[in-house]
Amino acid sequence: MAMHHPDTRLLNEYAAGTLPLAQSVCISLHLNYCDQCKRTVHKLQKMAAAMFEDLSPKQVDDSLLSTVFARIDEEPEPLRYAPPAQTEDGYPSLVQRLMHRDYHDLEWQRISSNLRISRLRTGDQDNEFALYHIKAGGTIPTHTHKGNELTLVLEGGFSDDEGHYTQGDFLFRDASHQHNPTADQDGDCICIGVLDAPIKFTDWKYRAVNPFLKLRAE
Repeated sequence: MAMHHPDTRLLNEYAAGTLPLAQSVCISLHLNYCDQCKRTVHKLQKMAAAMFEDLSPKQVDDSLLSTVFARIDEEPEPLRYAPPAQTEDGYPSLVQRLMHRDYHDLEWQRISSNLRISRLRTGDQDNEFALYHIKAGGTIPTHTHKGNELTLVLEGGFSDDEGHYTQGDFLFRDASHQHNPTADQDGDCICIGVLDAPIKFTDWKYRAVNPFLKLRAE
């Protein structure tokens, strides 16, 4: 059972459908492991529906409506994210694939002797979505974040200065956090990392790499 969860803000944005796609996929996977958060999301959605039904209809001036329609005709429709395809059980197909542990045919990039990364496409142009494979007992060098990082453990477990995390656990880190995740000794760890900005290594041995770290979102 998951012991670490998204905060209320993230769950509220997920329930409202306002989270970026890559972050939304990460939350969807956590819900697969966590009945507590699944119930919370359900309650938030019911509350939002009830509030919407209670709204009184507003009269719209005819001139304003005409102006809106004219603008729609004049301006090209902005690009929008295409939502991931849904499976019969309601999960995005990418979520379903990860739930089935279909990792063997992914393209993995070797970063170090302890770490491999496979970047996956979600259609989100602002957030990188990747799988991290950390070798048993292996450590990711100490780093902080230039933006936000969402992490979800899919297999195995890891620890940092703030705790121990196993399958289904969710972490949120920002520029105020610094950590060096270390995989459990008894098995490899596979987790999701969602970034909206590159990480920043703080260990002097790896600082020279920082200028070359780029976000790969797609």
